[in-house]
Amino acid sequence: MATLFFDMDGTLINSEVGITRCVAHALTQMGLEVPPEAELRRWIGPSLRTSFAPLLRDDGKVEQAVLHYRDRFESHGWAEHEVYAGIGEAVEALHAVGHRLAVVTAKNEPHARKIAAHLPFGHRFVDIIGATIDGSRSHKPELIAEALQRLEVLPDECWMIGDRRMDIEGALHHGMRHVGVLWGFGGEDELRAAGARRLAAHPDELPLLLAA
Repeated sequence: MATLFFDMDGTLINSEVGITRCVAHALTQMGLEVPPEAELRRWIGPSLRTSFAPLLRDDGKVEQAVLHYRDRFESHGWAEHEVYAGIGEAVEALHAVGHRLAVVTAKNEPHARKIAAHLPFGHRFVDIIGATIDGSRSHKPELIAEALQRLEVLPDECWMIGDRRMDIEGALHHGMRHVGVLWGFGGEDELRAAGARRLAAHPDELPLLLAA
């Protein structure tokens, strides 16, 4: 059986409300205009610093914005999400046939662990690998490398499952098999442009795709 790395936002949970409200809070605290909702959705997936940097153009201001985001996320944002229909059953099915499951996310690791601990299927993940607080590990290739090291597995023993181009690009960086999921925030065009060869339209398709 394989080791399966699941992205969190857009793959396990619909975290749009929590993330966009925290981004809006951070921008308001910085005295900036809050972009439309459609633009805020693009912040879901990349690391926070990657998203704030082009807008603020100053490392110090970026760190301030991250702190404002984090303050609201720790008090409210972490709980502002919904579990995608069917993903719990898919996780249970994949665990039942012997796959080892982990989460690999650009969300900072303490936040990711807090969320996973409250998911009804969170106990099925052997580890939660997330970004460091200081951002020194925040991009998907680095996060996957950390997961491979922690779990002592080789890339060809693993799959990456995620909804954004970063998930696919991170998997390809390591020569890893992958599945792009269509119920999240990336969409088919983004995933195929990133190199995704296998796509799942619904969580119940994952067991079959991963058995192929």
